[in-house]
Amino acid sequence: MTQAVPGTRRALVVRGGWDGHQPEAATDLFLPFLREQGFEVQVETEPEVYADRERMAGIDLILQSTTMTEISWDALVGLRAAVAAGTGLAGWHGGIADSFRNSSDYLQLVGGQFATHPAKAPEERVGDQTDNYLRYTVEITDLGRSHVITAGIEDFELDTEQYWVLHDDLIDVLATTTHPVRPWHPWHRPVVSPAIWTRLWGSGRIFVATPGHGPDVLEDVNVRTVIERGLLWASRTESE
Repeated sequence: MTQAVPGTRRALVVRGGWDGHQPEAATDLFLPFLREQGFEVQVETEPEVYADRERMAGIDLILQSTTMTEISWDALVGLRAAVAAGTGLAGWHGGIADSFRNSSDYLQLVGGQFATHPAKAPEERVGDQTDNYLRYTVEITDLGRSHVITAGIEDFELDTEQYWVLHDDLIDVLATTTHPVRPWHPWHRPVVSPAIWTRLWGSGRIFVATPGHGPDVLEDVNVRTVIERGLLWASRTESE
């Protein structure tokens, strides 16, 4: 491992899990940005790194892109301890909001969990991932209009998976998206889900953006801007 220069910020990228979210290609989009911002970037493919307390104590930012899969108890304890001590945790889509489904303690840490992404009308489906691509709007909240992550960004549209998220009241919602009532869906009134949120946990900061199914969505100027700002906001040196 490269020796860090004293005072250098350290980012740990943990990527893996379900291949459909292209965790390697997706996170590769942001590695040059992190390095340009002065981070020494370390990359791991397993969450077990979180169990290394000594190593985690020197990490300022975790960029996690690990959909589904599992996490050991020691790794989970290490992750929660690192964030509570000031390490930032950030990510997008299933890489953070659909990780480690069997761990309620992880879900509590992040504050929001993927439930589903509603599909197109049955007659429009072709049997691949695009069945779940819908045109929808990401709407900036009043808080989001003044927050450094989303300030200056207007409501924007995407054609991709629209996440339905289960969440608690400890998150600060910077943007939402509304699931409308459609004849082929079973709900009877529009459902509003958080699309971008932050969370304070001990001395640490957590940032989540639900858009980001693949590199094409991450290249959207609004999505990319929000994520880059979110990475910086979550970092320990920003939160001190």
